[in-house]
Amino acid sequence: MLEKPAIDDSEIIARVQAAFGVPVRHAAFLPLGADANAAVYCLTTTADQQAYFLKLRRGPFNEISITLPRFLSEQGIHEVIPPIQTAAGTLWTSLSEYRATLFPFVEGQDATDLPLTDAQWRQFGAALKKVHTAVLPPSLAAAIPTETYIPKFRALVTEFMQQLAERPFTEPVAQKLVTFLHDKRDVVAQLVERTEQLAAVVQERQLPNVLCHSDIHAWNLLINQEGALYLVDWDEPILAPKERDLMFIGAGLGGIWHTRRELALFYEGYGRTEVDQDALAYYRCERIIQDIAAYCEQLFLSDEGGADREEALQNVISNFWPGSTIDIAMKSGRETL
Repeated sequence: MLEKPAIDDSEIIARVQAAFGVPVRHAAFLPLGADANAAVYCLTTTADQQAYFLKLRRGPFNEISITLPRFLSEQGIHEVIPPIQTAAGTLWTSLSEYRATLFPFVEGQDATDLPLTDAQWRQFGAALKKVHTAVLPPSLAAAIPTETYIPKFRALVTEFMQQLAERPFTEPVAQKLVTFLHDKRDVVAQLVERTEQLAAVVQERQLPNVLCHSDIHAWNLLINQEGALYLVDWDEPILAPKERDLMFIGAGLGGIWHTRRELALFYEGYGRTEVDQDALAYYRCERIIQDIAAYCEQLFLSDEGGADREEALQNVISNFWPGSTIDIAMKSGRETL
């Protein structure tokens, strides 16, 4: 979220003090992320100036998004930051229309601003391998969704594309998206068709499921001032083929992470493994479809969002740049279909 929520800082400070027992002095909103339903703050304390990271999420909330990173951290995966318990022993509290979770604040940059060193690429690979091989207790595993390959987002994008010429859109950013997607309608149709084909192929193979982060792109890789890296934002973990996560390395999201050298370094850390190229292609295509669907919902179904709306528009457009995510996804796995 790029624009500050309509919550007074004093309300945030009071709630965090009451729930977590932290003597907060100051709350600073951080305009980060493309998720319009999530807002983040840096909180500092009155005594020792210790900093905390507060995440607010509205809408659907799955508690696994906080219980899982705590479990992984307790299993010795140091690249995962655990949430802090409330005084009542829970991992979140309510704040207005949001659910609030608190973490230690890690001063650093994400991997879009700070390119990974060779050693960090290897560490990234090794950390993700630890996630993929984690043994979950049955109660935790039962709370994590399992891959289904459902066509929900493909159908949603197809529906939005059909509405472009039928529904009047008066909000300026929505109008820009209508014009852009109309010009790219053939590309979108090809992407949806390709994703459908790949979904059928991959589902039939019944690849083994592992614990996946599901959104481990460069924005969700945090590097601190000492060079240590962390896998952050565990909002939507899933039990799926490992390619669900591996697809990000080489996908070109954000115009980065697509060189052969980076791939080689990552797999030096991850270790030898057989990668299903069709699954890799499916997840790359499906991710783009999901993003287009989410941004269409954001821009077509509401006029709210302010600066987040223009950001959403640019995020859609960037997928269609030459050599960007759509080009890479459509070329992935061709040799095996």
